[in-house]
Amino acid sequence: MITIPQVVEKIVSSQPFLAEALVEGLINISSLARKIQNQVEQSVKKPVKIGAIIMALNRLAPNLEVKINPGLKDVITNVGDIIVRSHLVDFTYKNSNTLIEKHTELLKSIGPNQEFFYTMVQGVFESNLVVSSSLQQKVEEAFSGEELVSKSERLSSVTLKLPATNSLQLGFYYFILKNIAWAGINIQEVVSTTNEFTLVVNDADIDKTFSVLKNMGNH
Repeated sequence: MITIPQVVEKIVSSQPFLAEALVEGLINISSLARKIQNQVEQSVKKPVKIGAIIMALNRLAPNLEVKINPGLKDVITNVGDIIVRSHLVDFTYKNSNTLIEKHTELLKSIGPNQEFFYTMVQGVFESNLVVSSSLQQKVEEAFSGEELVSKSERLSSVTLKLPATNSLQLGFYYFILKNIAWAGINIQEVVSTTNEFTLVVNDADIDKTFSVLKNMGNH
């Protein structure tokens, strides 16, 4: 027969963000107990007092800390180089039948110059380009017939080279974005590949962003 502590652990462990908040003391235990009371009672098939759930939550928190932190911390501390680029411009265009063709022609005109920063992400309805400001005129000329949704200047980026195990670690990206949000940094764009993660922010926030990402492993 399943016990109340077992049910409580199953409920909390199935929601990793809830588990982390519980470990860090960010949740009112009594409120959480009331919220999950119905779930607990359905699982044990009998009425359960709030006090019993509170006791189970309090006993669970230290055990969760052991389970949550090591794997994530190992990945975070093995993040590779941090690459900073400045003088960037962000364009967003509405998708069209000619957009990709123009994008291809633009890349051909630029050539394999590693001095430039250039990323393009195609969404369902629009496409986003983040490029070095030195390419701004070329982009505007190449996409002159396309519908411009938005454009932002005076941007910088921070790129993390990720360990191969990042895709296996639950909550990895949440951990990064949580730290950025807690530092009061607004993210302009996010560009992600399998082993790279790039945040585009305002120039004014680049030093703080670099500092947060550099010191993540110390948290």
